[in-house]
Order: sequence, then C-alpha cells, then structure tokens
Amino acid sequence: MPFRVISSSAGLLAALAVLAGPAAAEEASCDIDRPVVFGGLDYGSAAFHTALARTVLEKGYGCETEVVPGTTLVLNTGMGRGDVDVLMEVWTANTAQAFLDAEAAGDVERLGATFPDASEGWFVPRYVVEGEGAPAPDLVSVSDLKDHADLFPDDEEPGKGRFLNCVIGWQCEVVNSKKLAAYGLDELYSNVRPGAGAALEAAVEAAVLREKPVLFYHWAPTWLLGKYDFVKLEEPAFDQATWDEMMASEDPAAATAYPLTKVVIGANTEFTAQAPALREFFMNYGTTAEATSQALAYMRDTDASPEQTAQKFLAEHPDVWQAWVPETVATQLNEAISK
Repeated sequence: MPFRVISSSAGLLAALAVLAGPAAAEEASCDIDRPVVFGGLDYGSAAFHTALARTVLEKGYGCETEVVPGTTLVLNTGMGRGDVDVLMEVWTANTAQAFLDAEAAGDVERLGATFPDASEGWFVPRYVVEGEGAPAPDLVSVSDLKDHADLFPDDEEPGKGRFLNCVIGWQCEVVNSKKLAAYGLDELYSNVRPGAGAALEAAVEAAVLREKPVLFYHWAPTWLLGKYDFVKLEEPAFDQATWDEMMASEDPAAATAYPLTKVVIGANTEFTAQAPALREFFMNYGTTAEATSQALAYMRDTDASPEQTAQKFLAEHPDVWQAWVPETVATQLNEAISK
C-alpha cells in the first residue's frame, strides 16, 4: 500500500482513542511516595514519549519524576535491577537481551503500546508518482524500479540508478543490500550507504527541497517522515520463512517487506506492584508512529524541547490522552495545561 506519512494523524488518533475507551472515572493520585524514575533513551521519539508521560504523571497524578539518561542496553539492565522504573520504548522486533532476561525472571513486564506501527521500507517523494507532471505514475512497487533506474541517476556511477541505503554497519543496511539482490536491482542501482543517519536525512531533504526524484530507505517514526510527503513502495507481504531464507543466504532469490514493529512500554514489576494506578495509566497509554513523526518534525522545525512538544500534544489531542487516565486526573491535567 502507498504509505502517506504527512497526512493529519487526527483520524488515526481518534480511532485509537475509541478503541482504548474511556478510563474508569475513579479517584486516582500518585500511589508511590518517591520519584518515578524514567529511562532517558538517547533519541528523539523516546525523549518525546518520556516527556509526555512525565507531564501526565506530574500534572495529572501529582507525582515527582526523574530521568536517568543512557543507552538501550544500560537502561534495560537498570530496569531489571530496579534502578529504572519505566522505559517508554521497548522495540519488540529486536528486543534487548537484557530486557528478555529480566522479563523471563519476572523483574520487568510489558505494558501499553507506545505506538504499535513502527515501520521500515523504501520511499519516494509523492510528487514522483502522483500529481500533474509526476514522472513515474506507474511506480507503485519495488518490482517497478527495474523500469525507472534512469529516474534516480547516480552521478558517480553513470548508467545506474541511486538507492540511498540505511547507515553503513546497521542491520537495516544488510537487509536492504540483500533485498536489492533478491529484487534483481543490484545491477541497476548503486548501493549508497551513508555514514550516519543525519547524512541520509540530509541527502533526502536536499532532494526534496529541489523537488528532485530520490529513492531511499527509512523508518518511522522520524522527523523526516513527519515533515515531508512520501510514498512507501509496495513489497511482497511480510513472510517469516521468506525473511529467514533471505537473511541466511548470500545471494537470496526472494525478499519480503519489513514487518511492522510494536513498540511497548517496559516497567519494573516491583514498581508496578507498588503503583497500580500508574500501571493502569501505562497500560492505557498509546499513540501512533505517524503522530510521533509529526511531533519530531515540530521539534526540529521549531527547536522545541520534548517537554514543549508534549505540552502541545496534550493541548491538541485531549481525545487521545483522556482515554489513558481517570476523570479526576484528566480534570487536574486540563487545569494545569490551560494555565
């Protein structure tokens, strides 16, 4: 399916709120007498969701909170030990072993889905395939790329198209290289591997600002997909057996789409046992990858902090967050963000 990223997330968020349903109208307050310790993962989406959850806890439940910065491995290990109470992003497709070990021991648990639809794929700007004067209206799937290598010329390899792969050394770079071969595109396209995520984003943004065709890999949520309008090219539907064969082969004959990834909240079980009302909040919590991408785009465009972006989200999407909390908490939070 073509994947429209720039469109308003209001419909998705409203649907999410309906599915979640209203939280029970009961008394709720901070049911723990010490600061709630969040793991401060060192990337944008996690920083936004940490700020959003902290704002709800502080202004809605009257809790104190703290953030311990660190990497995925360090913070998952700390959550298993009880040094960290909550981690707002646990990626279930490639869960850290430290989390899995602590989960097996009963020291941590999975709560609500921060966003259930993290995705990866190959993208082109919408103006390449749609609208008056679109140069490739027939470009729908990766199989169509065989006919359009000249649309994405690589100045360094004349006669070849240019595919902007994932960052060199990342697992997605390996996956995409295998896909190029499996789709029969490795002889038609140069496999350009940026040295950093920022370099990939800069190359794509430069092309978009000049309204030039660009073919690239990316993932959601990110600011890039929140700011600009792209179409995700169709691939064969995800199939685990095909994926496993692709990854095991040096020269794969078939490939499959990336799976959607559910990103959940992790929490230390001693903490959740001590704070059942807060556990209920984290169980109800949920947004979408699109809404997160748009928050990240706002942060980048305005130089807003995660905390300022969280305030904006709360002000603009009461239909979403009111489904996470009891009425008393919603009232307190509404009063606080209205001041």
